[in-house]
Amino acid sequence: MTRAAVPGLPSRHPIGAQLPALYADDDLAQRFTAGLDTVLAPVFATLDNLHAYFDPRLTPADFLGWLASWVGGIDDVNWPLALRREAATRAVELHRGRGTRRGLTEALRLVLGVGSDVVGDGGAVWSRTAGSALPPPPAAEIVVRVWPRGAAAVQADQVHEIVRALVPVHTAYRVEVLAGPPSDERGST
Repeated sequence: MTRAAVPGLPSRHPIGAQLPALYADDDLAQRFTAGLDTVLAPVFATLDNLHAYFDPRLTPADFLGWLASWVGGIDDVNWPLALRREAATRAVELHRGRGTRRGLTEALRLVLGVGSDVVGDGGAVWSRTAGSALPPPPAAEIVVRVWPRGAAAVQADQVHEIVRALVPVHTAYRVEVLAGPPSDERGST
């Protein structure tokens, strides 16, 4: 990220106009302060628009990655700018769902634009009755089924990368790439 002199950027607060009247007609003083105005104009422009730097929808593209890192968001400079802005905007919301089915399916939809379904619970068991025998152990693996939404194809390696980053570390998983949504999902996608 660099913020430097922008050619032709006027200063909203020119120093020459703020000098005492004695220097108003002094050519050297006016040229000297005009040089300072050129250096300070980007600083004033940044400070005047500082609120926009903290809004992922408005921040300059070269600042977006840094802003996303503040909230623990994922950012990839290879993504389209609109997707990067959306991921940074929704980072906190996605963190609330991290490690859950809803969080995983929402992250896959946002980042890859795919439909998904998560089956299994990763090995959690419970009983409603105190002191009763434990229920049989569930499958310790979750199955993440993904399918394309729209024209884009599903890249299995990208799905694995996202799932690996978002499931709890002790959870084993398997990814299945489907040609289309399962029959019970066809009406809702």
